Parts: sequence; C-alpha cells; structure tokens
Amino acid sequence: MNVCSRDIRIRGRFIRIASLDGEKYTFPDDPAAMIAGLRKCGTRVDLFTFLQSVSETSPKYSYPMEWDNLAVLPVSTFDHWWTQQIRSFPRNRARQAEKKGVVLREVAVDEALFKGIVEIYNECPIRQGKRFPHYGMSLESARTYASTFLDRSVYIGAFLGEVMIGFIKLVMDEARTQACLVHILSMVRHKDKAPTNALIAAAVRFCAERGIPNLVYENFSYGKRKRIA
Repeated sequence: MNVCSRDIRIRGRFIRIASLDGEKYTFPDDPAAMIAGLRKCGTRVDLFTFLQSVSETSPKYSYPMEWDNLAVLPVSTFDHWWTQQIRSFPRNRARQAEKKGVVLREVAVDEALFKGIVEIYNECPIRQGKRFPHYGMSLESARTYASTFLDRSVYIGAFLGEVMIGFIKLVMDEARTQACLVHILSMVRHKDKAPTNALIAAAVRFCAERGIPNLVYENFSYGKRKRIA
C-alpha cells in the first residue's frame, strides 16, 4: 500500500508489522503523519517500524526504539579508503581483477543488464556450500528484481570482454547521505579474477566521487554474539 507517498510493506499474521519499502534508504518525512495515514488505511496494522539515516546517530523521536546494527563504511576520498582503511589483502584482490582483464563500468538498466543478471544468478545452484535461493531466475523475475528505486539507483558491472561476470546495485537515500549495497554477485567460475572485490572498490569510488559520506553494506554479523557494547 502507499501512505504519504511512501510504499509500505506489511508482514506477519498475528502481529501485523508495517515498514517502509527499502527502509535502509527510505525514511519518513513525518512519522506522525504516516502513523495517522496507517490508522486510516483500512488494513490492520499493529506496529509501524522505521529506521533513521545512519548519519543520525542519536534518536530523533520520542517513540519506543531499539538499537540496530549496520556495517557502514564512512567515505571521504577513495585514496583515503585505499591507503588507510583497508589492509593489503583486499587491496591486492581488487588489483587482481584489473590485472586479469576485468573492466568495471556503470551500466544502463535495460534488457542486456537483465540477461546478464539471469546468467549470473543461474550459473550455479550451490553457493558457499548452501542452496542458492535465486537459482532458476527467469528474465521476467530479473526485470522485477532489478527495477526497484531506479530514480536513485546505479548498477556497476564487472566485464570480461563483453560478458558481465559480476554486478553491484547501489541505492541512495533521497538526501544522498548514504548509498546501500543492495545486490552484489559474481560468477563462481571467475572467482580467481576477484570481481567482487573490484566491485566493492568501485562502490567506494562511486560514493567518494559524488560526495556520499556513507556506504551501507548490510546488518553486521557478530556470529554467536547477539550484542556488543
């Protein structure tokens, strides 16, 4: 449903939880107005949740809240990240892609991209020792999967010749204070060329060149530890 010009997703049967579509890069302008809109929408909603921008490190509102965690890279310049923020191993892996002929470039959202995504997702049914849930993706599914938030998204492809062997999708928030790494995947058979490392470097360069101060990867995993101080 759409409330206050924002798409809302609702999940749960017994407790109905509403949240913003793309909540890691979409934030409410006026939470009180959204709550009022949800109360009038005609669909039962028990709880509405939203995130603040990662640049807002203190709670802005008086609503009940819980701390969450995200793996976020503060970005100033690409050179600072390359020389000061990463170790030699990932830096050498990113260099390896270029040495082995991998070319990185922004790509248009068109049929060529969709076909490339299908080939990458359907390359292998098992990834990292687990069943890959997106294996068997159709071209139509790829169009739907890839065509969200296009007004503030960018795709960067890793190419070996004319073949796309990996890609990354970045989605920015409306204020351009953060870019979220929504999709990143590369072909298993080209793992020796380290396209994924090169794509992450390209994402940092993209943020640095456009003055986007935060690159958001995902929720950080602490393994068996549930919380840290």
